[in-house]
Amino acid sequence: QVQLVESGGGLVQAGDSLRLSCAASGRTFSTYAMAWFRQAPGKEREFVAAISGSGGALYHADSVKGRLTISRDSAKNTVYLQMNSLKPEDTAVYYCAAGRPRMTAATVVRPTVYDYWGQGTQVTVSS
Repeated sequence: QVQLVESGGGLVQAGDSLRLSCAASGRTFSTYAMAWFRQAPGKEREFVAAISGSGGALYHADSVKGRLTISRDSAKNTVYLQMNSLKPEDTAVYYCAAGRPRMTAATVVRPTVYDYWGQGTQVTVSS
């Protein structure tokens, strides 16, 4: 069982930066791939980024490449999402997820391959 708790969301202006954190419980953190998804009002949950258990494989959605970056610190059982140059269209609830999917670009974007989810943290970007 893995429990995930996100933090770091808030209200910012366009062009600002935020760093989201997701703290995971359990001793097997390094065996799980981690991902960030987001969901805006009235829209489906959208893949943002994923990172393998070792941290050696990274995937980012085209819409966020160069602005949002996923990383992990296994010593702290924490995964991060560094968010730079934020835009109003980044406004959403951001969720972290843990799972053991096959690490391919086609697989990691699917919410169904992740077994555990956090409760979400709101990010609002004003223009």
